[in-house]
Amino acid sequence: MPWSPRLSISDGLANILLNAAANERCAEMAMPEPFSLVQFRNIIERNRRGERVGTYAVCSAHPWVLDSAFRQAVHDDSLLHVESTSSQVNQFGGYTGQTPRQFSECIHASAERAGLDWERVLLGGDHLGPYPWRGEAAAAAMEKGSELVRRCVLAGYQKIHLDASMACAGDPNPLDPETVAKRAAILCSAAEQSFEQLPAGTTPPVYVIGTEVPVPGGEVGPGEPPALTTTEAMESTLELFERAFHECGVSSAWERVAGLVVQPGVEFGDNIVWDYDPEKARGLSAALPERPALVYEAHSTDYQHPGALARMVRDHFAILKVGPALTFAFREAVFALSAIERELLGGRRGTRLSRVPEELDAAMLRNPVYWRPYYRGDEDELRVARAFSLSDRCRYYWMDPAVEKELQQLLTNLAGCTLAFGLLSQYLSLECEAVRDGKLQAEAGALIHHHIRTVLDNYAAACRP
Repeated sequence: MPWSPRLSISDGLANILLNAAANERCAEMAMPEPFSLVQFRNIIERNRRGERVGTYAVCSAHPWVLDSAFRQAVHDDSLLHVESTSSQVNQFGGYTGQTPRQFSECIHASAERAGLDWERVLLGGDHLGPYPWRGEAAAAAMEKGSELVRRCVLAGYQKIHLDASMACAGDPNPLDPETVAKRAAILCSAAEQSFEQLPAGTTPPVYVIGTEVPVPGGEVGPGEPPALTTTEAMESTLELFERAFHECGVSSAWERVAGLVVQPGVEFGDNIVWDYDPEKARGLSAALPERPALVYEAHSTDYQHPGALARMVRDHFAILKVGPALTFAFREAVFALSAIERELLGGRRGTRLSRVPEELDAAMLRNPVYWRPYYRGDEDELRVARAFSLSDRCRYYWMDPAVEKELQQLLTNLAGCTLAFGLLSQYLSLECEAVRDGKLQAEAGALIHHHIRTVLDNYAAACRP
């Protein structure tokens, strides 16, 4: 079973960790740089030299997705780069109910259970800043965003995406790039001040910056193909951010900027994917700046073809962010198993069939805040979008207690069943082939993990030299 989003380490382990931190501070002994950061820096350096190597960031707090990602990292003997967003995890719990400390502890515990050395986990924060509180005045939203950044650094986050690109209440919309840069520098200052509270010898975090940042959570409307970041805009962004960092007193952090968010022309919407076109991105790829020694970070790479992902890494978009495509794969597998359950057990008296799709939709209707602004159409179109949209807004509802109960009922019902080959072929064809080849057990949990890992494997392959 995957780790629980509500899991926390025991009091005993917490005391051990706290005592260890205190002893390290008292001894004032320099600690070696974490292997995860060493590996991350090595990937960046090699990519800048022209090697076709990169890293993908799993931007999800979904327990099944994360458990699959741990399994993938163990299988590949690779770095696991996982990030939580400001909406998923924050000081007030986010929509997962977790603080940064709790999320860090859960990831730590999960790595141990999966047999993955904690030193191989690069923990990052995505879109850290005022986004969840953008309905408030800028001063209040920025204070909450700064507190979130502080909490993440103290919880052991090693990679911080500073995102102050959104307008707050009373701001002009869109914000001018200079204001974005100044606010990002304020967030960086909060991170640097928190770092000073950590044990002596702790390695400082690395940062990701940028003004051309996609909206967290996916495309809002059908829209037009996204406009690529121009070389001039990229250079102007770096100039503005460098000046803002110096003016804010965080000059030392500037050389630790490892990634710049740019728009390489990829995006997805409700029912469309805009694919990567290397010819259009040629100028940006050729203009990789000399300083700081960074690479480009590409958001919204979900649903790109495997070959496109590899070409993006080749073109210095070496940090690939993925999230909704992974929860979309989870939903696909669960819905397929629900259909198999109905075929196998629908006529069996005394068996209560699960109602995962129905309960998921009911949860979304009870609380439409996470999908209503994103979906358009009549009632039938909205019903289809709630379940099958590529934006996958249903990912916000899997932790609803009623949905969790039905999912557990599904797994329990299928645990005692032999899953017929023909049913697997009908509903889970990729998994059917793996079962046929003896590479996978025809068991519900294993089938779900395999389906998620078909997406992860595309990213892993793209990032391997």
